[in-house]
Amino acid sequence: MSSREAILANLGYAHRHDRPVEPWKTRRRFEDPVGRFEVSLAGLKGEVRRAESLDGAWDVLGIVLDELKADRCVANQEPPIVGYDLVTRYPECDWHLVGQSEGDLRAACAAADVGLSGVSAALVETGSLIVESGEGQSRLATLLPTVHIVMVPESKLTTDLHTWSAEREEGIATNVTVISGPSKTADIEFTLTLGAHGPKRVIAILYAD
Repeated sequence: MSSREAILANLGYAHRHDRPVEPWKTRRRFEDPVGRFEVSLAGLKGEVRRAESLDGAWDVLGIVLDELKADRCVANQEPPIVGYDLVTRYPECDWHLVGQSEGDLRAACAAADVGLSGVSAALVETGSLIVESGEGQSRLATLLPTVHIVMVPESKLTTDLHTWSAEREEGIATNVTVISGPSKTADIEFTLTLGAHGPKRVIAILYAD
């Protein structure tokens, strides 16, 4: 046995099984995942608006846009937004639809009052939101506008990041963003400031589906 083989044998590599490691899932369960998610996101300075259905969620979106007096909005084209006629339903807003509207996307997002997106998952344990990039989906729409509004069906609630990744049958996109409330910094005198590097507000419209 060569010196190299001896070292590998001592480290146990010679007897290593090539079976893939099973993905880890938490055993933790929450009796009220909806309520826990709401509390968790509030702890991150985020906000939750509740709706009993998708139709009700669109009504809530209209109320929030009125409250914000939003003039310019950008929207990712992903469920449940894709195919929905935002322009007709909310004519008071000038909409830029990612992948559909003409013009510079970065400039539109930077000038937008609101960025609207769907969600790949909402983590009950931490209140974080997972959004992915792809065709019709841009990170710019979630990071540059002053307010980020997220449409969250209850079916997207999952315990934590590990469990979500383990249950993804279709794989995970190459660009994934975990959003834990509005942008925050405490660099100056340890004083918490919101919106320094992204949205000042994150509003999740949580609806039963």
